[in-house]
Amino acid sequence: MHFANTASPRSLLSPLRAVPLRAIIPAPVLALALALVLTLSGCAEPTATMEPEAPAELILTNGRIYSFNWPDPSVDGRTGRLEAETAGEWLPDAQAIAFAAGKVLAVGSDAQLSALRGRSTRMVDLDGATVLPGLIDSHTHVFELGSKLERVDLDDAVDEADAVARIVRRAKTTPAGQWIVGQGWDEGAWANNYPTKALLTEAVPDHPVYMRSLHGFAVWGNERALALAGITADTVPPTGGEILRDANGEPTGVLLNRATTLLEDAQPAPSDNDLERQLLLALTQMAEDGYVSVHEAGATARQMAVLEDLEARGELPLRVYSMLSLREPELMERWIKKGPDSDADSMLVTRAIKGYFDGALGSRGARMLADYADKPGHRGISGESYAFDGALAARAMAAGFQLAIHAIGDEGNRATLDFIEAHQRSSQERHRIEHAQVVAGSDMPRFGRLGVVASMQPPHAAEDKTWAEDRLGPERVRGAYAWRSLREQGASITFNADNPGSDHSIFYGLHAAVTRRDKNRQPAEGWYVDEALTLEETILAYTSWSARAAFSERDTGRLAAGMWADVTVLDIDPFAIIKQDPGQLLNGKVLMTVVGGNVVFASNDLQKQL
Repeated sequence: MHFANTASPRSLLSPLRAVPLRAIIPAPVLALALALVLTLSGCAEPTATMEPEAPAELILTNGRIYSFNWPDPSVDGRTGRLEAETAGEWLPDAQAIAFAAGKVLAVGSDAQLSALRGRSTRMVDLDGATVLPGLIDSHTHVFELGSKLERVDLDDAVDEADAVARIVRRAKTTPAGQWIVGQGWDEGAWANNYPTKALLTEAVPDHPVYMRSLHGFAVWGNERALALAGITADTVPPTGGEILRDANGEPTGVLLNRATTLLEDAQPAPSDNDLERQLLLALTQMAEDGYVSVHEAGATARQMAVLEDLEARGELPLRVYSMLSLREPELMERWIKKGPDSDADSMLVTRAIKGYFDGALGSRGARMLADYADKPGHRGISGESYAFDGALAARAMAAGFQLAIHAIGDEGNRATLDFIEAHQRSSQERHRIEHAQVVAGSDMPRFGRLGVVASMQPPHAAEDKTWAEDRLGPERVRGAYAWRSLREQGASITFNADNPGSDHSIFYGLHAAVTRRDKNRQPAEGWYVDEALTLEETILAYTSWSARAAFSERDTGRLAAGMWADVTVLDIDPFAIIKQDPGQLLNGKVLMTVVGGNVVFASNDLQKQL
């Protein structure tokens, strides 16, 4: 194998020779100190028969390891790592990492960690690949991701005809009368020219068709699906929802915001076996994409039952931090009585709740302080009109749960901050605003003062840039996707993709965050590039800062002795790439994912060594 932008093992040794022994070897392995000292000093060589008292179970060698075991950068992006750069070039701070009993045993050079090798130790030569702390996707809808992987993919559909053609292809292999489900058409980009049921009904008359939008705030169906859902000219949309209608008052086939449930609920409910299959399919995909943990944003009662069953059977491949759906009162009441999980080291931890305060910017459901620039007289929807149960949320907060609230518009964010300030007991509770997409300048300092975590999505800026300024106008857009401004005002940030709403590829996320460009590398100079973060900050936002958002920063997010054995291995070194051509980040690949010392994904070449 050959990996781009790697340094030879010899070039990595000099900064590692001076590492104190106590910095790389934890207390349980201090019995090895004499042998290690002799080995490192050159006074003795380990013999073939030497067996460490506490051998490693797995050692990754010959890598470019960035432990991130140094202070965070300042809010303006200046690194906190001493001697992090030499002549402007970032260098890894280790070559090898050893694991045992689900924890990091040691981090150091190949020579240093060779003394931890026992007869049963598995050795993997990374051949210069890059090792990072395990990636954490801090806002996912992983059940939806699994479902989407089985649906008709509409992510890159360019228009109505393209989307319908994909449904037609699926219909050819689907028995008549069975539902066909697609997902991924862009409700933001298509908002000024939404499709209708006409073409879809003509092309696919014998199947009910449900087509979920990219971010889930719009759905589109054919006549047969609308009939099964009972949606007619007389149907009254639920609070916070809209049924688009033609000049005669007939439903056009598109439903927005809370009205999406009318069509969604008409489909046959998935069985428990379906949910389990889709969950494992999604978690397997996330493992292949380098993630060691996901934060499930809004688990229902049925989904929680599947998660709990898999955890009890020891079959969860990744760590899951579960946010309970505020929209299920019975589930909430049961957990309020029980209280949040107090542990942090099991594969399933439940200590947060997820609610929705407003809609989405693309479908003009986000609640704004002033009218939408492209729709005078309209400011979106929020609060009780969007089915946000404030009383239930407050009771959950009082019971010790972390609050995670979807808020997109500047009014939605302000009202959510007001709610948190009114009900939290201290700023140490780490309540979260999911998206924090458009924030008024006067509200930005409140994130830091209240201890509120801004859970944000770099892909959203890359994808929304073509229409976001139309919605907001040239002044208000400066408070949108404002990662740097929020950091400078003291906010804690975590990055994610809100998948399956956006591609959760870490390489896409890194590129979007540091360049403010899309996958086509446009615009060349970046979109409001002064809001970009550095690469170091961005990696922290996908690792250590995401761990902090789930109260697990003492266990994961950095690579040091005693931390969880969670790592991600990449075929490129992002720090080398970024100075040459940031666009090359998009070409990276994940080679290995390790969770609790277990290899949950490995490329074919690395798998051969295990």
